[in-house]
This record gives sequence, structure tokens and C-alpha cells, in this order.
Amino acid sequence: MDRSVAIRALRSVTRVPSSAYVIEYDGRFTFPVPAAELWAAMAEFDRFSSWWTWLREFSVEGNGLQHGTVLHGVVAPPLPYRMRLDVVLDECVPERRITALVRGDLQGAAQLTFDGGNAETRAHAVWTIEMMQRPMRVAARLAKPLLRWGHDRVVDATVDGFRGHLVGEDAC
Repeated sequence: MDRSVAIRALRSVTRVPSSAYVIEYDGRFTFPVPAAELWAAMAEFDRFSSWWTWLREFSVEGNGLQHGTVLHGVVAPPLPYRMRLDVVLDECVPERRITALVRGDLQGAAQLTFDGGNAETRAHAVWTIEMMQRPMRVAARLAKPLLRWGHDRVVDATVDGFRGHLVGEDAC
């Protein structure tokens, strides 16, 4: 994908008006390691499935955290639905920023930025995604808070599991 097309898509998706089908997320997290260590751990794609029980059928096309790498997987939140996703990495600035496009059962754009010192790294995650599956769209009209709850549990499990991995604890 042409870089300028991806950047325009990121900008346009982040301006999507609020809809029952759209989840906008803006979260901040602190990790107890320097940015270089966090970045290195994020590139351990072969370990993702063992870290997170909600991630299924995970595979990668490409070489590490760089433009054009595509992460494929199925997200299984604590609700009775599954989402097949492709995350296409766009801009990857080591230890500073990742932008990506999300395709599949969710469509949208995401950005992760990092800053910190020698002892910890602060991460800021922002994304706007639209639910594309018909059953999810129906559920969103009837019970959007439940879908948001499922989304937030996956985010919490991801961050907690990753943080545990970084400090050497068993994580899921």
C-alpha cells in the first residue's frame, strides 16, 4: 500500500463521525522497561499466541516492525463472537511510533506512540475501528455497551499480559 494512501486513510478514519458501529479508543499505559526493550518485545511475533489467550490463528507476512508487515489473526473476546483481522503496519519509527490500518471484521486505523526514560516507557494507543460483521452490527445497535466492554477487556488483557511478559511473570 502506498504510504500516502495509508496516511490519508488513517486521517480520514480518525474523523469518522460517531456511529453505533464505530469504536473510538484512546488509552495510555506505562510499562516498566525502557523503550528499546519494549520495542524489542513487541517484535517477538512468534510469541504473541502464547502471551494472549484471546489471539487465535496468528501469522505474519513480513519482517518485523516495519512498513508493509501484515499481522493476521482471529480475536476471541469474552463474548460469543470472533473477529478475523489483518493489521497492516504503515509507519514504524523504532521506539517512537507505529501506525497501522486494520482490515477484516473490523476496519479502521490505529496509532501507538511511545516515550520515556531509562526505567519506563509510556505508551499512548489511539484507534478508530468500525465493526463490519452483520451480527456485530446488530449487537452494536442493541447492546453497544456490552461490545465496548468486550473490546476493553481484550485491551486490558493485552496490556496486562504484555506487562507481565516484560517483568518475567506468566501472562495470558
